[in-house]
Amino acid sequence: MQRLFLKTARLPEGWERDVLVTIDATGRIAGIEADAVPPADALRLDGHAVPGMPNLHGHAHQRAIAGFGERAGAEGADSFWSWRAAMYRALDRMTPEDFEAVAAWGQVEMLKAGFTALGEFHYLHHDLDGSPYADPAEMSLRAVAAARETGIALTILPVLYAASGFGGLPPTEGQRRFILDADRFLALVARLEAEAAADPHLVVGIAPHSLRAVPPALLAEVLAARPTGPVHIHIAEQPREVADCLAATGARPVDWLYDHAAVDERWCLVHATHVTVDERRRIAQSGAVAGLCPVTEANLGDGIFPAEAFMAEGGCFGIGTDSHVSIGVAEELRLLEYGQRLVSGRRTVLSGGAGRSTGETLYLTTAGGGARALGIEAGRIAPGARADIVVLDAADASMIGRRPDSVLDGWIFAGNRPLVTDVFAGGRHVVAGGRHLHEDAIARRFRAALERLHA
Repeated sequence: MQRLFLKTARLPEGWERDVLVTIDATGRIAGIEADAVPPADALRLDGHAVPGMPNLHGHAHQRAIAGFGERAGAEGADSFWSWRAAMYRALDRMTPEDFEAVAAWGQVEMLKAGFTALGEFHYLHHDLDGSPYADPAEMSLRAVAAARETGIALTILPVLYAASGFGGLPPTEGQRRFILDADRFLALVARLEAEAAADPHLVVGIAPHSLRAVPPALLAEVLAARPTGPVHIHIAEQPREVADCLAATGARPVDWLYDHAAVDERWCLVHATHVTVDERRRIAQSGAVAGLCPVTEANLGDGIFPAEAFMAEGGCFGIGTDSHVSIGVAEELRLLEYGQRLVSGRRTVLSGGAGRSTGETLYLTTAGGGARALGIEAGRIAPGARADIVVLDAADASMIGRRPDSVLDGWIFAGNRPLVTDVFAGGRHVVAGGRHLHEDAIARRFRAALERLHA
């Protein structure tokens, strides 16, 4: 057992002072006592403690190209699709060692930003020439190894990718490292489940990449083989994807999915940006999580999800950093709210009601949605939950004069400084004084990998 004494903490029932948290040997919260007297053996933390934020969607390898896709191409030609082609080219030299170094550094950045769990939507399966590694799970296990070093909780989501477009179009050369059939995909999942059997911080789900990349019969086959556990899918991210789906199937992507699969609370529909009112309501009513990645969606010109209406309908959503072009909890939440303000012409759009804190509503809503999407008991400081706790600097200028119930407004909306001082992930003290416990060694490996990849 270990014990933490928190000056102020956001518990499910509200903000409390002098909170004693007891953490068991599995990294879960065994007990909580408010208005406590600090015992001599407790670690005292003077900042504002909030639940760690789950990052429900990321592609580790894309951290290696953050900021490298901002040079303009032919006039009017730059789009998600031109960026994707550039991303594919960047994979031509990435070895397993490079991938692990990049993944670990991205996870360090996440933890320092307040993310304590990650959904790794992982599709970089094969060697440089597209041939399988001796261990088909080589690259997935590199993501797992990175998470074990950094301490972030990992939901590994091996991606099924079989086609380059609707109608089962053959994969392109740029997709050679992604492609799996049903048998190889399910064997990969089984391999990862064996790895997770003795690891309480590792969850295995599945990720049919998208409707364009997974033909209907293949999608049905893998869903039948995996009746439980998280299911994540890219859907309705781009207008062209919607148009292609309509042309190929006669239905829009979300409608087609709901007509052909039993979508429920274990599903995460990533992006879901371009949806009709009826599609939006189907998502909300099913309990599926809308996986929103505002910074990446803005970077790629994807569009803005109708979050205000979705929230009013009881929809569940969380946040992810997707391409990792920038990694920050506050940045994702700020842009999520600001996008709704730009569309509506109003302020405090996602506050949830009169008199409520926009930052607190956003934070707690997305923390809960992210935990659901990742299949973990997290997103709250409560007995039985993972001990994922983020401590914010109470002495920072953005915290001056704040009552506890406006702390999250200060973090999200009153500046862009790093406020995270300490992070506990699964009870492990991975960030102290704003630095990760393995930061220097991981940074050296990341630097070496990027210098080689971009030489």
